[in-house]
Amino acid sequence: MVAMSALEAIIAVAVGLAIPLLPLTVLWVTRFDNGLPWDVYYRASADIWLLGHGVDMKVTLDAALAASIGVTGADVPFEVSIAPLAFALITSLLGVRLGRRAMEAGTAFAGLSTAIITFTVGAVFVALSATHPSVSPSPWQSVTFPSAIFALGVMLGARGARGDRSDRGTTDDRVRSAQRTLVSWVTRVPESVRAVVRISTHAGGIATAGVVTVAALLLAVAIVGNFGTEISLYEGLQGGVAGSLAMTVIQLLFMPVFVVWTAAWLVGPGFAIGVGSSVSPMGSLLGPVPSFPIFGALPATTLSLGFLGLAVPIVAGFVSGYAARGRSESEFAFADVRTRHLLRLLTPLGIGLCGGLIMSAVSWLGSGSAGPGRLAEVGPHGLLVGAVFALELIVGSALGMVAPRPRTRTSVDLRS
Repeated sequence: MVAMSALEAIIAVAVGLAIPLLPLTVLWVTRFDNGLPWDVYYRASADIWLLGHGVDMKVTLDAALAASIGVTGADVPFEVSIAPLAFALITSLLGVRLGRRAMEAGTAFAGLSTAIITFTVGAVFVALSATHPSVSPSPWQSVTFPSAIFALGVMLGARGARGDRSDRGTTDDRVRSAQRTLVSWVTRVPESVRAVVRISTHAGGIATAGVVTVAALLLAVAIVGNFGTEISLYEGLQGGVAGSLAMTVIQLLFMPVFVVWTAAWLVGPGFAIGVGSSVSPMGSLLGPVPSFPIFGALPATTLSLGFLGLAVPIVAGFVSGYAARGRSESEFAFADVRTRHLLRLLTPLGIGLCGGLIMSAVSWLGSGSAGPGRLAEVGPHGLLVGAVFALELIVGSALGMVAPRPRTRTSVDLRS
């Protein structure tokens, strides 16, 4: 199974690399007369794969090309750091699958470590093969970020399969030792703190997931509702069938980023597509934007009912607070009445803090630099979005905590 773990790690690298390489190869075949060799398309695929795992790219354009683009700052080296997060999601899911299989096969330590090392070697190979004077990935990020994302998925998969293996008594001794050490650290924390952290993390995660889910649905509605504008942008690119296919694949890979942008829009601060621009419920202030067809779904300059989007995080906070109140009955059962009241007062603050931290991290992942000049600032401001979301969750969850609950009907009520 150790060899199988290594093979699955290689497949995980190959699958991610093939996603952009296949449509780009089709583009190369259909435009063979442009004089570009296939290795240019391969390097582009490798760069996209690395970028999708958070690796920054340093881009240096040829003087003639920079002049033809006509964008300020294109004549000097610039960074591209906005990540198509679909790659990170795919890599982590493949890691989860591998982690579960390794645990079920009884190779908890050897299988997992072999897979992570093999994936790291594969990431290094991709980075070395992608390096070029015009586009060069960050060396240390190329080694660290893809491997860390894959390792996180592997650990989550192993953690999910641990329960079944523990029931059979076949968990690796080193894994059991690590678990005992972790449990000993956690039990040193006061029980009241652990209870508030548990309930706040759970409720904050639910609220954040709820807002992101609504954001995904809203994005889907916006894409469908502006289909005509998007088709016009496709036609304006004049890329043909192969070019349109490649553009569609690129947009799909960035779809998690667009969901994050929509979530930031619902929270309130919104996002930017270039320095000095803003897209929020209060309206849009945009300069020239890249010719991505999906940008045809951007909201209008002014939105008369845009403020209604701000109700989504408040409602999510209310629901999470209402659920947390019910869970607090069992979580705070160890404490006396006065302490329980104090812990319930602190719970909305904990929910806001946890949800704000999660949303801030998600917003940070969905932001970065997309090019030279004004495109150096694209996406939401992570700290601002997280802070506003935390305040909204505190208000919403506090209302949910004090909301009246349905009275349970007893047998006496039924007889009467």
